[in-house]
Amino acid sequence: MRIERERSTVLRATLHAHELAALMTAARYVALTSPDDVPEGARRRLAALLEDYDEQVRRLPSPTGQGPDPERGPPPGGGP
Repeated sequence: MRIERERSTVLRATLHAHELAALMTAARYVALTSPDDVPEGARRRLAALLEDYDEQVRRLPSPTGQGPDPERGPPPGGGP
């Protein structure tokens, strides 16, 4: 994993798919199981982040570069 600062509040992360999957799985676990020690506001922000992540994943081209990956379904709004 590599993290670079582009601006004071903007970071760029470069990581392997399995690293991102591990992070998103942990985030989804916290958002869905709602542990009592996690503030409600933090859970809402985490849920919003996961929605954005899911939308971006649906828009990714397939590994072959030929349109959306059929395993993920079409991008939001129908698209190609």
